[in-house]
Amino acid sequence: MTKVNDIYSYIDSFAPFDTAEGFDNVGILVGDSKAEVTKAVVSLDITVEVVEEAAEMGAELIISHHPVIFSPLRSINNGSVVYHLIKHDITAICAHTNLDKSPVFGVNTQLASAMNLQNIGVSEISDILFEGYTCEPISDKDFAETIRKNLACECVAFTEGKNAVRKVGLCSGAGGSEINAAIKSKCDAFVTGEMKHHEILEANANGLSVYILGHYKSEDVVIEPLCEKLRAEFKDVLFVKSKVFTDKIQWSN
Repeated sequence: MTKVNDIYSYIDSFAPFDTAEGFDNVGILVGDSKAEVTKAVVSLDITVEVVEEAAEMGAELIISHHPVIFSPLRSINNGSVVYHLIKHDITAICAHTNLDKSPVFGVNTQLASAMNLQNIGVSEISDILFEGYTCEPISDKDFAETIRKNLACECVAFTEGKNAVRKVGLCSGAGGSEINAAIKSKCDAFVTGEMKHHEILEANANGLSVYILGHYKSEDVVIEPLCEKLRAEFKDVLFVKSKVFTDKIQWSN
């Protein structure tokens, strides 16, 4: 019978928890490492709705990317996600920046693959900046359309750079701070979930095109592949991507 710690150890084998950034909170954050697992929900985040979804299907475990406990808890009440996890006796494993940074299998490797990039790897400039290459030079607009279609985005915000897109830097989520690393690495383009205004201006000044997908779209790309990877390793456990989790953002035409 598979236990929580077996799944934790497997994730640790390709996205070591000790590689997480110092500010992060990862690992088994709620529950029992020795609990048996027959069903697990995999989600970008753990919300009350996700916990209820897991409870309804009889899942003993939720695996998420974003930590269910990040800042110090000041209270645990019936509006708290942690309260609902404990109430339903559901364990939570959270793999955040360790899953972002993994060169073997992680958020950025899956994001790069979804964009059809080749020769994907970690930059020599920064261990959280990934790089890859398009099959051939492509226009800024056509690359934006490729991203939109392949990641099922409602829209992709982008700027035009000075060169056709060939070398691409990427950092999922709120990765705009990696723009200077992308510039130093001589990327033609930079892809992320969120960027600040001054980071966009820095890219403009240096001739890089930027592509902003939204935090959710830049990271949800890993969830179903992670389910598939876990299913292949633990054939006695049902791994299901959450059907209820979304960032609920809508776009108005």
